[in-house]
Amino acid sequence: MEHTRQYAVDTDPERVTLLQTIGSVLASFFGVQSSKNWARDFTHGNALTFILVGVTLAGGFVLTLLTVVKLILRHAGL
Repeated sequence: MEHTRQYAVDTDPERVTLLQTIGSVLASFFGVQSSKNWARDFTHGNALTFILVGVTLAGGFVLTLLTVVKLILRHAGL
């Protein structure tokens, strides 16, 4: 008796959604990107979208750190 596996197929595998792009960029920040998603991103992704999302998320991270540091310094009286 042969067993075959069926895998879920995206309705439009040619397009990487914005949410998938954000998830991939966040995963790359931590270095935990799966090989399946990596292959999808490099095959069907748009480099400009990944660059814009990466710069935006990195900028948001830096602004968050600056805000936290300013709040801590203000609370410490410096």
